[in-house]
Amino acid sequence: MTGERTVENQIAIQVEDVSKVYKLYDKPSDRLKESLGLTRQKKFKEHRALDHVSFQVNRGETVGIIGTNGSGKSTILKIITGVLNPTEGHVSVNGRISALLELGAGFNMEYSGIENVYLNGTMMGFTEEEIDRKLSDILKFTDIGEFVNQPVKTYSSGMFVRLAFAVAINIDPEILIVDEALSVGDVFFQAKCYHKFEEFKEQGKTILFVSHDLSSISKYCDRVVLLNKGDKVAEGGPKEMVDLYKRILVHQEGEQPKSQAAFQGEWKEAIKVNPNLLEYGEKQAEIVDFGVADENGLLTNTIEKGSVCTFKLKLKFYREIQEPIVAFTIKDMKGTEITGTNTMYEKISIPAREGNIVEVDFTQRMDLQGGEYLISFGCTGYMEGEFRVFHRLYDACSVAVVSSKDTVGFYDMNSEIEVRECKEEA
Repeated sequence: MTGERTVENQIAIQVEDVSKVYKLYDKPSDRLKESLGLTRQKKFKEHRALDHVSFQVNRGETVGIIGTNGSGKSTILKIITGVLNPTEGHVSVNGRISALLELGAGFNMEYSGIENVYLNGTMMGFTEEEIDRKLSDILKFTDIGEFVNQPVKTYSSGMFVRLAFAVAINIDPEILIVDEALSVGDVFFQAKCYHKFEEFKEQGKTILFVSHDLSSISKYCDRVVLLNKGDKVAEGGPKEMVDLYKRILVHQEGEQPKSQAAFQGEWKEAIKVNPNLLEYGEKQAEIVDFGVADENGLLTNTIEKGSVCTFKLKLKFYREIQEPIVAFTIKDMKGTEITGTNTMYEKISIPAREGNIVEVDFTQRMDLQGGEYLISFGCTGYMEGEFRVFHRLYDACSVAVVSSKDTVGFYDMNSEIEVRECKEEA
């Protein structure tokens, strides 16, 4: 019996066969009729946000939850923290939780930053005296100056998350649960937060967090749970789960990623393409296919930082063009152009005869920081002395760069550091 109790005490969070079912109504009146008992006919469709999900988080572990949008990640966190009740199953938590879920959850927009600190602290079970003792640490971590005395409705999203995270981590929780909220912080604040994560791990505390940032998942997690459409697909080591997630992203569950040589269809069928890409041009030449391949030639939307990758285009020329310019560009998710190149810069000639179909590969080492990026392709040139746009595809697809080490800014300079201990001269 003693051994069994010891094992139980090592479990911080136990999720057992949890399901969450929502009723979806076509019309609000259908919900009203059913609630009043005015109809016996089923007026709703069932949506299973979670379907019999089970896993456990041990004390001192950092566990990540990943999955596509709508996979149930945020739902399971809300059930664990008591915001939602499960339709079926059971969740047990052994330890005091501090949760940072949706931006602004638990904050009163009319209150000042300091007033919200006391409000949140009280909701978490602390006395005013206990919050008084923690206030200086919270304000120091927040680092938003005199804004702590202003209503939080005047805060930027970055200031908001600083305050929310500072409250969450400085109340001495045993279990920290974090949703995507950190994605709005700047790189320095995120580094500060992850340093705090590492401190928590060293203190034997438990962290459970949801993120689309596969770099953070790879770097900080001991174990990862992968969800898809409400089902638990698998759990295991970060690299194994990220690789499986990559296949799910391109609808290749249970299959090996397809290489360029093995794939018989269009390249873009093997990757996730932006359904709202912007396309225009005169179409004397057309980009008929495009794709992204990793260092093994596998078509994918996910690239390991430091590895070699290839951005691929296939063009068809409907008339002869003198020296067309074929290009690709990489932008961040805010639309800032970061880098790119074209065949004119690289002094590459394209055989653009009428009826020709030409493949162009841009191969390079991926040294951008971990994160999500947008890829655009284009074919331009000159006809009769005038610049023409033959075909452009803006934000054609996205690429996730997975990294276990990021530096400051957009890209890594791959610095080599040498440290020497010098003896003091006599």
